[in-house]
Amino acid sequence: MLETRLIRSLGLWDLVFIGIILVQPTAPMPLFGVVQQAAKGHVVTTILIAMVAMLFTAISYGRMARAYPSAGSAYTYVGREIHPALGFATGWSMLMDYVLNPIICTIWCAKAAGNILPEVPYSLWALFFAGLFTVMNLRQVRTTARVNTALATAMGVVIAAVLVEAARYVLALPHLDGAFFTRPFYDPATFSFQNVATGTSLAVLTYIGFDAVSTLSEEVHNPRRNILLATVLVCLITGILSAIEVYAAQLVWPAAQKFPDVDTAYVYVAGRIGGPILFQIVNLTLLIATIGSGSGGQLAGARLLYGMGRDHALPNRFFGYLGPKTKIPRNNVLLIGALCVAGAFTLSYELGAELLNFGAFIGFMGVNVSALLHYWVRSAEKKWTQILPPALGFLICLAIWMSLRRPALIAGACWLTLGFAYGAWRTKGFRKEVRFEALEE
Repeated sequence: MLETRLIRSLGLWDLVFIGIILVQPTAPMPLFGVVQQAAKGHVVTTILIAMVAMLFTAISYGRMARAYPSAGSAYTYVGREIHPALGFATGWSMLMDYVLNPIICTIWCAKAAGNILPEVPYSLWALFFAGLFTVMNLRQVRTTARVNTALATAMGVVIAAVLVEAARYVLALPHLDGAFFTRPFYDPATFSFQNVATGTSLAVLTYIGFDAVSTLSEEVHNPRRNILLATVLVCLITGILSAIEVYAAQLVWPAAQKFPDVDTAYVYVAGRIGGPILFQIVNLTLLIATIGSGSGGQLAGARLLYGMGRDHALPNRFFGYLGPKTKIPRNNVLLIGALCVAGAFTLSYELGAELLNFGAFIGFMGVNVSALLHYWVRSAEKKWTQILPPALGFLICLAIWMSLRRPALIAGACWLTLGFAYGAWRTKGFRKEVRFEALEE
């Protein structure tokens, strides 16, 4: 009988577009007001610092994808390099990240759409968007890549329009000096390391989701090259574009001026430079961006569950199943769709976002340690370029993870405990080794 496998149909720029859509080209816009308030106006600085931090982890992800071009991502890397039990715990934590992403996107989209058509109840919008994400991911991954390319192009047009209007508005302001243009990077009146550090811990959310590129290792041509390049490019492009977006916004709306609503601050920036029309366009664009993010999160979560099911860490018959025609993990896509519906009625957006960080940074730390072991400890050739990125990436991720609020740490610890209990039962106290699938070169 022929073995059913994922189809290698994606190129480098397909991966980059998928990663950018999952992270969102408009990623800093929803966070702009909160970060500006925390960092006392130094939003550009926090975005750039966060970019450097995530680039270290992106390099570790790309290097581990060279060693293990598998759909399981962080789960596979940690399980093979450190121990299958820790790999299972990492996969369980990352599962929370990937499942929560489409859930909180469902919540946000349902509420945003309710602002456009308030006569439609929240429950119907939640069902609609959970169903939309599921239908998009029940198509072949090549189709998903085409949709992501179209979404990235449309959002790029809107971002360009915002930047052009911002430049026109700023250049029309009277009495501008050099300090006006450098203040978004450094304002001596409000700068402090503590404020910038607090803002950076929030600005890191701009990049959450870049790691999902590695879950598509078995669906990309030449994964040993393209996963590393795509992961780093997604972080770099996101960082540069985000810095430009928030720099323009800070020039239009300086930190000394209060926003009518901090959570939707960037929409008010758009309204100031382009009036009601641009206000509504940006509002709609953020809705579309979140649809892309939710769909991409479901795509990545389904692949992670497939990797764990194929390795018998989860029931193989259900989680390791691929549709005979589409060659996608159909059961996992449907399961996450059902969880989106349930989560939309039981979770708040804020708690879901905090829990997402808990799982994400456990995965980030695990991947950095795995890269350190594989390319430094176990490698015959020792180079500083092999130790610095994973070591710095681990330390920075640990500092951010420890700064999470207590409710998120407690809830995340409960989820992790549940995962350990299940894993211990599944493997008879982790004495029975998880069976990793032989990888296709």
